[in-house]
Amino acid sequence: MTARSGRATVTALPRTAVSASVATAFDPDLPAPQRRIRLIATLPPALRELLAQGRTDRRPRFGEDGFDGMIEQWSPPAGVTAAQAALARQSLEELLTTVLAPADSDHLLGRVLTLLSHFPAKGLSPEVERMMALDWAEDLGEYPSWVIDAAARSWRRSRKWRPSIAEMRSLCQELCAPEHMLADRLQALADAAPREAGATDLQADLESVATGALRRMGRMG
Repeated sequence: MTARSGRATVTALPRTAVSASVATAFDPDLPAPQRRIRLIATLPPALRELLAQGRTDRRPRFGEDGFDGMIEQWSPPAGVTAAQAALARQSLEELLTTVLAPADSDHLLGRVLTLLSHFPAKGLSPEVERMMALDWAEDLGEYPSWVIDAAARSWRRSRKWRPSIAEMRSLCQELCAPEHMLADRLQALADAAPREAGATDLQADLESVATGALRRMGRMG
């Protein structure tokens, strides 16, 4: 199927069943490595091949207190075509709107209130407790519901004290690190080649939304 825009002829890429495959294949209860393997398996073969051909470099990371460990920097292979980049943008969009979609606000607030009720704080009125929960909901709002649920479950089973927001954010980031890594690599592939002539403003808007979502989710590296 083709569409003409001025002098340029744009060939629409066939939309794959990525979203349905991701929704079906993703299981948050699996160990992190298996989750990542299953998500990659849902991608089109061309993207799987590019991901396998990319280069991973390790470099030190420094924080306020000095050396803060090693981080991995992934680079796409040379020769990524505009069509492959467009396919990566489509797959990234599907990942961000399914597996990495932010939690529903009601679900998030309910989960936070329930978690905090396991660690009651003395001297706080119900109103203050609710205001605190709203702060938590705001500061955890970019994470998916499955991450929030897993973080709350992990904390109440392993800790004896009330968590801080910073501790819970760190735990959430750790829990969805494999999914963030895949999103980062798809974004790198999407940026590795120029758009085909005649790309629509809608495509540009989708990429802008995807990039903003990645930044809000505090990707590592």
